[in-house]
Amino acid sequence: MSYTVIIKRQARQKLKILSSVDRLRITDKIKQLGINPDDPKLDVKRLQGQPFYRLRVGQWRVIYDRQEVLKIISIEKVKPRGDAYK
Repeated sequence: MSYTVIIKRQARQKLKILSSVDRLRITDKIKQLGINPDDPKLDVKRLQGQPFYRLRVGQWRVIYDRQEVLKIISIEKVKPRGDAYK
């Protein structure tokens, strides 16, 4: 049931400049998301009016797209809470 996780360039660049603590926390959550995106322990919500979901990791938001048929999760953005929805 695991998904293939693709991290887009914009998200990958953001992860590179984060502190190692934040980067580890976020990548750990992304790995969990790839294993089971329906895990209730993950704080995931579908964004209204958009085809994306958001994963909350402390002050950070991971915006991603989920393709059920192909079993792909595409990480679009990693942003701080205040900027994530702009």
